[in-house]
Amino acid sequence: RNLRPEQADAASKQILERLIDQELALQKADDLKIDRDPRVVQQLEAAKREIIARAYLEKVGEAAPKPTPEEIKKYYDEKPALFKERRVYSIQEIGIEAKPEQVAGLRTQLGVSKNINEFVEFLKANEFKFAGNQAVRAAEQLPLQSLDAFAKMKDGQAILNQGPNGVQVVVLASSRSQPVTEEQARPAIEQFLLNDRKRKLIEEDVKKMRAESKIEYVGKFGEGTPGAAAASAPAAA
Repeated sequence: RNLRPEQADAASKQILERLIDQELALQKADDLKIDRDPRVVQQLEAAKREIIARAYLEKVGEAAPKPTPEEIKKYYDEKPALFKERRVYSIQEIGIEAKPEQVAGLRTQLGVSKNINEFVEFLKANEFKFAGNQAVRAAEQLPLQSLDAFAKMKDGQAILNQGPNGVQVVVLASSRSQPVTEEQARPAIEQFLLNDRKRKLIEEDVKKMRAESKIEYVGKFGEGTPGAAAASAPAAA
């Protein structure tokens, strides 16, 4: 997939050679009866279960209806940061090791620093351990939940996010406008909405199967497992 025409011949040759290697290995394995090895039998059974279960869930997802042109337009209009007002962001990220009680001070210092270089000098002076990197990311490459916050930022602004081991400072070094028209975005929006509908159908089907089944947790899984008692109860007739 996604190969340029001039790459097709080389790729097909490479695939052919791999298939030859695979076939030779299969013939030797057959001579040695490797398919009867208990470990191989177990792996084959696990792979079979995974393939069949995935095929069933994919079949459930096939019932999802395609989004209408109106639904596609609505999504386009509701996400200006992704489309009409799309930007490409040059970002500086600084990961800082910090204790919970130090976070407030770092947040305050970031707010009063004239620029990111001044903030970095503060980190050095106070012997904070930190590491930085730079990246260029388009709007669609950012986490959807943080995109609106980025869209409101101006060049030079920074935000601080607290994590389990410290904080991450994200600086918007610069950005440039690169909008996408509805026509350009339509295929991607249609696929996104369709995939989301498939995901929801699958989640609902799994939830329904769990509700209609008797699931019993045993051994260590039955002790102190949140929801284990409810999950093990048979569905009401």
